[in-house]
This record gives sequence, structure tokens and C-alpha cells, in this order.
Amino acid sequence: MGKVKIKKSDVWIDMTPMSDVMTLLLTFFMLTSTFVKNEPVKVNTPGSVSEIKVPENGVLTILVSPEKDATGKPTGEGQVFMSIDNTDQLGSTLDGMASQFGINIAPQLRDVFKTEGTFGVPMKELAAYLAMPSKQRGKVLATKGIPLDSIDGGMSEFQNWVNQARTVNEDIKIALKADAKTPYKTVKRVMNELQDMDESHYYMITQLKQEGDE
Repeated sequence: MGKVKIKKSDVWIDMTPMSDVMTLLLTFFMLTSTFVKNEPVKVNTPGSVSEIKVPENGVLTILVSPEKDATGKPTGEGQVFMSIDNTDQLGSTLDGMASQFGINIAPQLRDVFKTEGTFGVPMKELAAYLAMPSKQRGKVLATKGIPLDSIDGGMSEFQNWVNQARTVNEDIKIALKADAKTPYKTVKRVMNELQDMDESHYYMITQLKQEGDE
């Protein structure tokens, strides 16, 4: 008796729906993701049991570094840097500072400033700093910082940056991020600067401690 031959047929699976789903997922994550900004110094934030989250938008972040520069040498005081998540507000804040300090920032340098994840150079050095190549700026920034000393008995450059950011966006939230090993006196000085401006409400960025952590 002869064998029954089974007719073979090709299996075809329509992958179009899967491609559509992958495209939608990719678009979703691109639009909702918050990219980590480059910071001039490495900061290990202290642990905390608080679960209050810092808002993702409309935030002025103040970064207080350890009391060492990029080479590991003691500086005597932690450096202060800032970042604003909204590039348009960042540009407007720069315009206000440049006008206040009588500094001319060329349009192309303004565009460079808006691409900076974190800023923190004295105003008198800002134009020269922005004119540097990108790699050089990264190295130089880590050795600088926004001055905390008052100007002619008035507000410091740090306070002026905060004030300009508040002028551009009156609802901006302030977040303070400091290294776990930064002495409290350094962080306290920044907090005093904010308090002098009646900025008494701000977030402290910390790492959430897990059970069993010391």
C-alpha cells in the first residue's frame, strides 16, 4: 500500500502588528523618558527613608560637590553648580544674568549654554568658557563653581542665579543635591543663602535606604 503524501504548505505569519506595537513602545519611551544629565563632579547622595519624589519638570537643581576638585585635591569648600531642566527657561535666565552683570553673550554662545546639562562658572569667565571646545569645557567646569560670596554687600552670584530663575518661572521648584561626604557646614551655607532670599521650601535629593542598609 502506498504512503499517503501530506501536502506541505508554507507557514506565513503577518509581523505587521508586532512592528506597529514595537514602534508605539519605542515612541512612548522616547517621549516619557528623562535623560540623565552629565554632572561635572560625581556626587553620592546620602541615604534617606523619605519617599517624597522630586518633580520631573520645572526644577532648578543645585549641586554641591565634595570638597575636592577633579584631581582629588582639597579645595576647602564644596563647589556649587546648577541645572534647569527647561532649555527655554535656561536661556532666559542666562539673558537676565548677562544683562544684570553687563556681559555680552553672543547668540552662538547662548545656544551652547542651553545645551549644557549643568552650569557653574563665575559670570566674568562665562563667555570665555562657552567659547571653549566641548571636551575642554567638561574639564574646566569641574574646577570652577558658582561664587557664594556677596557682591558689594549685596546678593551673591548664586543668589542672583536663583533669583533670575524664579523671575523667569515663578513656580520653579528648587532641589538641593549634595554629596554624602560633603561637610554639613558647606551645605548649610547654601541653605543659608536660600534662606536669606526667603527660599525656605526646597527638595533634598537623597537615595532611598533599603531595609538592612546601615
